[in-house]
Amino acid sequence: MFRTLAIAATTATLAVPAFADGHAASGDAEAGEAAFRQCISCHVVVDDAGETLAGRAAKTGPNLYGIIGGKFGMVEDFRYSDINQLAASMEDLIVTEEVFVPYVQDPTGYLREATGDNGRSKMTYKVRKEEDAINIYAYLASLQGDGES
Repeated sequence: MFRTLAIAATTATLAVPAFADGHAASGDAEAGEAAFRQCISCHVVVDDAGETLAGRAAKTGPNLYGIIGGKFGMVEDFRYSDINQLAASMEDLIVTEEVFVPYVQDPTGYLREATGDNGRSKMTYKVRKEEDAINIYAYLASLQGDGES
C-alpha cells in the first residue's frame, strides 16, 4: 500500500504545472524561446533597466516584459486597437496562461468573444500550434525577473 501511495504522490507531483517566477506555466520555457522567434518581427522584451532580453528593436507590437500576470492590454505608451482597449477595461482580464494561449492563437476571435464587440485586433499573426503558445507563455514568464508586472 505504501508503494502505491508513493507512486500516486510522484505522479501527482509531475502533473502540477511548473512555476516560472511565480506565474503558473505548464510549458517549456526553453522550447518557448525557440518558438518566440516567430514573434520578434513585431515584439521585443526589454526589462525595466532597458536591457533587451528577447527580440530586436521591434515597435509594431508592445514590449512583452512584465505582461504575464498583469492586466490585459496595459503596456504603457502602446496604442491598442479599440477592441483591445475594451478588453483592457475589463477588471478581471489578467494575462494568465488561460488568457494568453487562446489570444495569441486567434487575437481578434479571442477579443470578440471576451468583449462581445465586433472590432479587430491589431495583432494579425496567429501562433498556429497550441504547444508553441503554451511554451511562449512559459518563456515570457521566465523573463519576468521577480515575477511582478
